[in-house]
Amino acid sequence: KAPQAVTKTAPTLKKDAAPPHRGNAAPLHRDGVGLPAALDAAPAAPRRKLRAPGRLQATQGRVQPGPQRGPWAGTKGPAHRGVSCERARRGGEGAGDDDAVDLDFNKVVIDTVYDIICFLYPVTGSKRDFARFYVLETVARVPYFAYLSVMHLRETFGERSDGLSERMRTHYAEADNELHHLLIMEQLGGNSSIIDRTLAQTMAFGYYWYVTAVYSISEPAAYHLSELIENHAYNTYNKFLTEHEEMLKGMPVPPIATKYYIDDNPYMFDQFCTVKEKDQSGQFSARRPKLETLYDVFVNVRDDEREHWKTLCNLVQFDDMQAIEASKVTSTKPKPKKLNKKA
Repeated sequence: KAPQAVTKTAPTLKKDAAPPHRGNAAPLHRDGVGLPAALDAAPAAPRRKLRAPGRLQATQGRVQPGPQRGPWAGTKGPAHRGVSCERARRGGEGAGDDDAVDLDFNKVVIDTVYDIICFLYPVTGSKRDFARFYVLETVARVPYFAYLSVMHLRETFGERSDGLSERMRTHYAEADNELHHLLIMEQLGGNSSIIDRTLAQTMAFGYYWYVTAVYSISEPAAYHLSELIENHAYNTYNKFLTEHEEMLKGMPVPPIATKYYIDDNPYMFDQFCTVKEKDQSGQFSARRPKLETLYDVFVNVRDDEREHWKTLCNLVQFDDMQAIEASKVTSTKPKPKKLNKKA
């Protein structure tokens, strides 16, 4: 007899029956061999979607942060704070009560420290200027180390998110960039005096613990401190380049600057440039420094400070490193105080 064809029909489900879970299917190894049936029969664990810092969900006209995880759940500590839709529409120019950022107090702190450094190290066009920059760079790199310290601690206690890892990589690249600024100033003789070294290291040690405490309580407040520092650094280097261009163009490039800006793999350099500028064709372009004299070195150091400033502005105002493009980034401004309503 001729063999009869056998047809298989798909099993039908009742109207109210739940579809089979995808996790019940036999998972495969790389070689295609199924796992033991005992493991296959085990119910699949529910998959949780993690929210990255800065990726916030809108509800009823306000943007609310995702749920907290780890030992700080239910607290007001290191949770990523939401920003209002109205503030996003304004371009994030204001920060107020919702962000727990006391902009005026931050400005007083940073301006006081900066004025002390300016008084002790006036720019005169001599080698002592490099001592001033050595002190500035020693202090300026501390906040990124403080951010990483708190983030590593959170990871240790179980906090997980894709955005957290990306932000940690960026802060590490920023710290590495500031380290090379410091090494450049050291090769120029900025750390030749034990008095300068002691002052810079003492300030950095105290500032590290201050930023760590602030960052643990309010991330926007800690980022705003660094925004102010980077703005001062940019203006300082820009003024130095303008007033001493001829002198700097007659001086050679330090070897450490050539190694960092030219010879090294640009991955770390590109990592901290989160808010890229557009070229003439409208495409985002990567910075590729060219060094011929010491003047070019300081131009790149100045531009690095601006890159940090743009990233920090976005973090303070939007809790997102790439919230808006470079041409729209502005310094964080305090939110106008509410006027008391008159009867």
